[in-house]
Amino acid sequence: MDETEFMRGRVYGADHDDPGPREGRTYAELSGGPLDGLLLDVTDHGPAERRHGVGLPTEIGRYGRGGRAVYAPRAAGARVYEWRGDVP
Repeated sequence: MDETEFMRGRVYGADHDDPGPREGRTYAELSGGPLDGLLLDVTDHGPAERRHGVGLPTEIGRYGRGGRAVYAPRAAGARVYEWRGDVP
């Protein structure tokens, strides 16, 4: 996927009226699970989140409302965060 195609994606948690990525921000692609294909803004993530991943609230995961989908970097510094499972 080239940079232009990557930047066309929808951003997790973005406003529905303006769902695309913003200039000057850093994004990772979510791979697998309920949020597959969305972009995650990782600009303000600290070292722990960039290393271990994040639990993202979503109603479309295994646990429905109140559940979270866990995504972690494929490798150190990766632009792809892979789905690790859902948690309540």
